[in-house]
Amino acid sequence: MSGTDTTASAWRVPPADYVAARPVDYRLTQPSSCYVTMHDGCRIAVDAYVPQPKDGAGPGRFPTLLFFTPYYRRFKLRPGGSGEVNPNTGKFRDYFVPRGYAVVVVDVRGTGASFGTRDSFRSPREREDSREIAEWVVAQSWSNGAIGATGISYLGAAADFLASTGHPAVKAIAPLCSVWDTYADNYFPGGIQLKSLTKVYDELMVGLDHDRRDILRQFSYFANPDFEGPQPVDEDPDGVLLNAAITEHLGNFRQTDFMAEFRFREEGLPYDPTFSSASFSPYAVSDGIRPDVAILSVSGWFDGAGYANGAIARYLTLQDNPRHLLLGPWDHGARIDISPWRTSVEPSFPLLGEVLRFFDTYLLGYDTGLIDEAPIHYYAVHAERWRTAHQWPPVVARQRLYLASDGALAEAAPQAGEDRYRVDFSRGTGNNTRYERIAGIDSRDYYADWQGRTEAMLSYTGAPLPSAMELAGHGLAELWLASSEPDLALFVYLTEIEADGTERYVTEGLLRALHRKESEAPDNYRTAWPFRSFARGDAMPLIPGQFERIRVPLLPVAWQFARGSRIRISIAGHDDDHCGQVPHGRPPLITLMRGGDNASAIELPLVAV
Repeated sequence: MSGTDTTASAWRVPPADYVAARPVDYRLTQPSSCYVTMHDGCRIAVDAYVPQPKDGAGPGRFPTLLFFTPYYRRFKLRPGGSGEVNPNTGKFRDYFVPRGYAVVVVDVRGTGASFGTRDSFRSPREREDSREIAEWVVAQSWSNGAIGATGISYLGAAADFLASTGHPAVKAIAPLCSVWDTYADNYFPGGIQLKSLTKVYDELMVGLDHDRRDILRQFSYFANPDFEGPQPVDEDPDGVLLNAAITEHLGNFRQTDFMAEFRFREEGLPYDPTFSSASFSPYAVSDGIRPDVAILSVSGWFDGAGYANGAIARYLTLQDNPRHLLLGPWDHGARIDISPWRTSVEPSFPLLGEVLRFFDTYLLGYDTGLIDEAPIHYYAVHAERWRTAHQWPPVVARQRLYLASDGALAEAAPQAGEDRYRVDFSRGTGNNTRYERIAGIDSRDYYADWQGRTEAMLSYTGAPLPSAMELAGHGLAELWLASSEPDLALFVYLTEIEADGTERYVTEGLLRALHRKESEAPDNYRTAWPFRSFARGDAMPLIPGQFERIRVPLLPVAWQFARGSRIRISIAGHDDDHCGQVPHGRPPLITLMRGGDNASAIELPLVAV
C-alpha cells in the first residue's frame, strides 16, 4: 500500500470516496479586493472569492474560510505574464470555492498590500485584526454568518488566533502543519535555536515585505519572473497606495534580531516585560477558544522541528472541543511523501478532501459521517498503512532497551560501564532533513544521505528483530551522563538498520542540558512527553564531571521496523547544519553511564505486528 491508502479500514468512509461523491456546484471567478480599515486606522488588504452558481441562479449566502497570510494574498503579474498568483493559498481557493465556500485571503498587517509595520512574528496585533476582519465578513451580503479558518504553518497558527478571539461566527478551524508553541515547536526545539531557519526566513521576509524581487528569486515558491510584487486592491489601480504601504513595511522587525531576544521561553523583552514568546504562540490564548469550535489538527512525521508536537498538544489541550487529529507521512505543508517506500513523491492522499469533510460537517451542517470516525488517524511508515486511535499516544506499551558495551543495545540492563564521546562541532545532518522545508527550501528527498552518518556518533545497535515491530508515538531516551562543560546540546537519533545494512533515519530528539528540569504541563499545554518550561528560573548549568539523569523525548513517528532489521540509537552533541554551538567554542566531552544502577536506556512504544 502507498500513502494513498484511502480505501483501507482506517475510515468508514474513505476520504477519496467522500470527495468523489461530493457535488461541485459552483464556479470560481476573479476576486473583489478592497481595504478594510482597523480600529486604529490601519488599512488591511483583502481578497474575496465568492462562489458563482453554475446554473446561473442568483447570488447566495455561503460559509467563509479565512486565510491570514504574510506571504502575499496575491501577486501582480506583468502584462502578458503567467503563473499561479496565489502560490500560498491557490489550491485552497480552487478547491473550496467551487464546493460552496467563500474564500477570503488577507495580507496581514505590515505585509503585501496592507499598511502597517510588523512588530513581531505572529504579532498580537494581527490577532485583533482577525477579529475585525471576521466582523467585516459577516456583514457582507454573500456571508451566511459562519466562519472557518485554515491554512499551512503561519496561516494555521492564525486560525488558532482567530478562534481565540471568541468571535461568535467562528465555528471551526483546521490548523495545518502549524505550531502550538512557537518557541519549542519551531525556533527553539529542546531549547536549541535553529540558526539556519532564522537566517533563511529573515531573507524571505525581507524579499516579500520590501518587494525585493531579486531576493525572492532564491525561493522556488516565489521565483516566477513574471511576478511584480503584491497585487494592489481594486481601488488602487495605479499602485499609489501599495507603494505607500511598502514604505511602511521598511520598518518591519528583522527575524534574526527578533528571535535572538527569546533565549528563555515566556521571558519578557527588556523594553516590554509583557511581551514574550507566549505573545506569539497559540497556546497562550487558547482559553479564548469557545468549546463549541471544532478543531482539525494536521501534521506530518517530518514536519520541521516539532510541528507534529504542536498538532498533538492542540488535540490534547482542547479536550472539550469537537476535535480530530491527522498525522501523515509528510513534511512541512504536506508537500512531499517522506516515506522511503513511497510510490510517488507528492502525496496523493486527498488532504483537502479531509479538510472539506471537516468543514462540511461543522460549517454546512452536512451529515458526512465524520463524527462516527475514529478521532485520530495516523500513518505507519514502511507498513504503508493508515491506523486509527481513540487516544494519544496510540501505543501505551513501551519496550526498554539498554545501552550496553561494544555499542550494543540490549533488552536487559548490562554490567556497569562507561563510554566517552567528544562532541565534534563540525558534524551535521546534511541538507536533506526535516528542517529545510520550514525555511522555504523545496526539499524532495529526505535523509537519502543518512548512510554512515551515525558512525561518527556514539551509537548502540540492537540484535536483529525476530519479527516486524511497529513504533507509534514518542520514544524517550533516559541518559545518565556527565559533561566536561557546564552546558551541552543532546541530539538523539533513531535509525533502522535493515538486514542488508541500509540505514533509515526514523526520528530524533534534541535538548539543551541547561533546560533539563522537568515540570508539570500547564492546562493550556497538555503533552504526551516530558514537559520543560525553558524558563530562566528553571535553567540549571551542569556541574562538570557530575553524573545526572537527563530524559530526551524523541519527535513522534509511526514506523514499522522489518523482521531482521536492527534498531540503532545514536547520540551527538551538535548539528552544524542547523543549530548553534553549545557551549560556544568549547566542545564537551560526554561520559555516558551504562548498566548497573544508573543504566542509560531508550524507551520505545513498540508492538509486534
